[in-house]
Amino acid sequence: MPDDIHFYEPAKGHGLPHDPFNAIVGPRPIGWIGSKGADGSVNLAPYSFFNAFCYTPPIVGFSTTNSPRDSLRNARETREFTWSLVTCDLAEQMNATCAPVPYGTDEFELAGLTKAASRLVAPPRVAESPVSFECKVSDVIDLKRADGSPAKGWLVIGEVVAVHINKSLLKDGIYDTFHSGVVLRAGGPSAYAAIGPDNRFDMDRPR
Repeated sequence: MPDDIHFYEPAKGHGLPHDPFNAIVGPRPIGWIGSKGADGSVNLAPYSFFNAFCYTPPIVGFSTTNSPRDSLRNARETREFTWSLVTCDLAEQMNATCAPVPYGTDEFELAGLTKAASRLVAPPRVAESPVSFECKVSDVIDLKRADGSPAKGWLVIGEVVAVHINKSLLKDGIYDTFHSGVVLRAGGPSAYAAIGPDNRFDMDRPR
């Protein structure tokens, strides 16, 4: 093995001060997930393992790791969730919704956020966010290792059934990612990233 390569097998440990995996796979969009339990309680929590998986129909998913969390419980109970875009001006509120609080705590209130009523699902959206999805759960997957044994992770997959976009982010009908103020998770214990117009470059796909 070359001296300039750090090699490790995850099952045997990474040998570094902090696991580099989620920093390598990044920056990643943040899954700011709103959900509602069978008892009517509301939850809002950010997930760094979140992404889109399909165009038609639009499908997104978030994963909770190490131990089941409230969003997973609620998704199993009521089969619905919302996603709200985290922007630079909402970063502190997003971070506040990470707090390890008892089940049933309303993180909207905890973070000083306003609930926006959804049109097609029960869980609310973040009113202060310029973009949000309403989703219906299509699958909850217990993640497994390559040998088939259980992993410490659960993946919630949802079909996006409604989309809300602040019209200020539509430029000639095209969504403007670079002026949305989007915040991304960049791995490590505390790293985040933001995208702005200076980050943009364009390439045409081969025809």
